[in-house]
Amino acid sequence: MRAVSNTSPVSNLAIIGRLDLLKRRYGAVLIPPAVAEELSALSHAGAKARIADALAESWLVVQTPSGLPPAPPLPLDAGETEAIPFALTVRADVLLMDEKRGRQAARQIGLPVAGVLGELLHARRNGLVPSLRGEIHRLRTEAGFFVDSEIERFILSQVGE
Repeated sequence: MRAVSNTSPVSNLAIIGRLDLLKRRYGAVLIPPAVAEELSALSHAGAKARIADALAESWLVVQTPSGLPPAPPLPLDAGETEAIPFALTVRADVLLMDEKRGRQAARQIGLPVAGVLGELLHARRNGLVPSLRGEIHRLRTEAGFFVDSEIERFILSQVGE
């Protein structure tokens, strides 16, 4: 399965020590240079080290897009603006992205989208994390990740938590 990621799923999973979930699920994850640049600006030392390890192991791959289609019609940040057309160009099976506007733009052009919560749900269903509730708590407290309470209830209900 070919995956392209924006900054948020990689950075947030790295912060909570779960970046390896992407490797286990996808084998390799492609990121465009703008995403790599945003990731390099992280202030969380542990996350930076985990991302550096993933890059050194060559399963997190910075790839320079070539011949990109036009940027999405919505105003987005640099990573999203590059990741969406890049995912189209490489015919990604999934675009990993958490930001609402970016997800909307990607879906408008037919890209399948997943985010950090979906990745954690998948990991929980496959026995790779013991508690989805615990991982969501860590996202909130360690990464400052916002999770809507209705979405949290729905996701937790999917695994009986």
